[in-house]
Amino acid sequence: MKPIKLKIFLYVGLSILLAACQPQHSESISKQTELTKTYIDPGPGYSQAVVVEAHSIKTIHISGQVGTGPNFESQFKEALNGLFKTLENSGATFEDVVKYNTYIVDYQPAYLDTFRTIRKELLGDEDMPASTLVGVQALGLPEWKVEIEAIAVMKSD
Repeated sequence: MKPIKLKIFLYVGLSILLAACQPQHSESISKQTELTKTYIDPGPGYSQAVVVEAHSIKTIHISGQVGTGPNFESQFKEALNGLFKTLENSGATFEDVVKYNTYIVDYQPAYLDTFRTIRKELLGDEDMPASTLVGVQALGLPEWKVEIEAIAVMKSD
C-alpha cells in the first residue's frame, strides 16, 4: 500500500473508531454518573458518616467509633454502640454492614476471647460482614483503646 493510501486508510479507520466510542446521548451519561452525598453529624474536619447514593444504592462510610472506660471490654461495647447509633442516624442497621474494621491499641491475644464474646452478644454470629482486626500502637487520643469503622450498603428509598 502506498504511504498516502495508508495514511487515508488509518485516518478513516481511526475516525470511525472514535465516533463509535462517543456517547450517543449526553443525558444517559449524566444519569449514569449522578450521585449524591449526605454528611451525617459533621464535626471539625470529618463527619461521623457519609452516605453516597447512586443507581438506587446507598453506601454508608462510617468514621471510626471509639469508646471510653477503664478497660478493653467497656471501650469495645461503647464503640459498637456508637456504630449502631451512627448507622441509625444514617438510616441503616448492622444488617446493612458489609465490612468493618476494629483497631485495638496494644493488642494482646487474650483480648480475642473477649472480642468474640462481646461481638457475638451484640452482633450475633450468622451472616456476618467481612471483618478485620488490627493491633495498633496508638489511636487519635491516648485514652482511646478501641476504634471501629464500617461500610454499609443498602437500597435507596
